[in-house]
Amino acid sequence: MTSALWTHFVKDLRIEWRSKDAINSMLFFALLVVVLFSISFDPRGAFARDIAGGVLCVATMFASVSALNQAWAREIRHQVLDAQRMAPSPGAELFLAKVLANFLFVTIVQIALAPVFLVMYNLHIEGNPWLLALVLPLGTWALVANGTFFAALAIRSRNRELLLPLILFPIFLPALLAMVVATGSILTGESDPSLWIKLLVGYDIIFTTVSLLLFDVIFHAE
Repeated sequence: MTSALWTHFVKDLRIEWRSKDAINSMLFFALLVVVLFSISFDPRGAFARDIAGGVLCVATMFASVSALNQAWAREIRHQVLDAQRMAPSPGAELFLAKVLANFLFVTIVQIALAPVFLVMYNLHIEGNPWLLALVLPLGTWALVANGTFFAALAIRSRNRELLLPLILFPIFLPALLAMVVATGSILTGESDPSLWIKLLVGYDIIFTTVSLLLFDVIFHAE
């Protein structure tokens, strides 16, 4: 980790530690989605395992949008983003620092959400539970890498809160499908999730590389 990347990463952690805006908003929204689905479907037994993967992934996806918008909105205040454009460090380091920070925030929310999720849906994992420690981070990385990139692209729009999900969700759809099916396979133990895990790995590599290559273009665009 280079010094510039580390500086940006630590700065975002300090800001979030003081305000806790992103984590609080994500946690509240994710809990709301989980509770509403639990009340609506009254999940029990096998049915709970069938829908739990989708509920968890969708809750994470929608909750993350607010944090992704806030990550760049903070940089606009007091012309911080303009100052960063004049810095000698490449914009890709700023992008990667934002991705790492958002990934950490979303992971914290997922960890906090896990016991509530397991209790409310009365889940008993039939497959290999350790595979969840692989699937969820891979899916989360796909979400925050794309989300951070498109949030930067939409930051100067007056309707950026609406524009981000409109751009992000269609692009994220293949990773969301892989994440939901792999999570469901692990919870039910009915099929092998390895194909979907490989799809997530390939998706992460391709879209992270493309975002890193293109970020300087949108970062320095007026």
